[in-house]
Amino acid sequence: MINTRLGKSLLTANRLAYGCWRIADPAQAGVDSVDGDAAGRRAVITAYEAGYTLFDGADIYGGGRCEEIMGRTLREVSGMREQILILSKCGVRPAGSPNPNSPGRYDFSAEYIVQTCEQSLKRLGVETIDLYLLHRPDYLGDPHEIAGAFAQLYDAGKVRIFGVSNFRPSLVNTLQAACPFPLVVNQVEISLAQRAAFADGTLDQCLEKTITPMAWSPLGAGLLGDGAKRLLPGQRGYKTDAVVKVLDEIAQARGVSRSVIAYAWLLKHPSRIVPIVGSTDPQRIREAVRATEFELTREEWYHLFVAAQGEPLP
Repeated sequence: MINTRLGKSLLTANRLAYGCWRIADPAQAGVDSVDGDAAGRRAVITAYEAGYTLFDGADIYGGGRCEEIMGRTLREVSGMREQILILSKCGVRPAGSPNPNSPGRYDFSAEYIVQTCEQSLKRLGVETIDLYLLHRPDYLGDPHEIAGAFAQLYDAGKVRIFGVSNFRPSLVNTLQAACPFPLVVNQVEISLAQRAAFADGTLDQCLEKTITPMAWSPLGAGLLGDGAKRLLPGQRGYKTDAVVKVLDEIAQARGVSRSVIAYAWLLKHPSRIVPIVGSTDPQRIREAVRATEFELTREEWYHLFVAAQGEPLP
């Protein structure tokens, strides 16, 4: 796979990232709970062997099990840690923490950012997280307090570079103004089923500020691929029948699957979107790489965009 630089940093990664959310969920992996960890490790190893170099996780995935499985895989596969970049996220605090009646909430306090980073490092079994993101905006987050926590983690050698996830452009600007180093990534939902980033300024800002956009749910929770196993509340209204028809037409002409075309559609954008492949199926993990081997034409890209919109462009 070809590489791309992450924002203004010196770090580079392949154009596809591997998403580790499902490796801690045996049901998503299609196995029982006894074999869940083994299936998760097999998925990570498959991605590594297929050429993925950026592995996306978070402290809350599987209640920490995602990072534990990733850590065991790193110990199992000699030399893997030196060849990949580890991404983790923080700031989503589950209900019942720290008190039984505490609500689920977001927490960007410096204490919580530092504490959860140290816990992630322990679960992963590494000394440094390469890319650390704030998971979802905390309405009470103080940019200067966040910047102080980032500086503390950076100075201690616990994090190399920082970014955000699900941030609107104005909030990226607000946090960046307080941070002494560049935010290199904004991870948001982008797909043919969710195109808000094309119109709300997110991708414009990424181009202007040299921020790498990472696309979670690039197949619309599977609606653009072989079907959805789990839809988030905001995804339940997605209408994909028309665009799936065009995906199939282009896929047949190109000799690939519709999923590969959906990934290639994202890769075409000049902001150099990095789609996050979330399947635990080894064949699909390997198949996705084909999206990096060709480029859609402008006509193909807009055929898909118009079909997804459901009406001609004005």
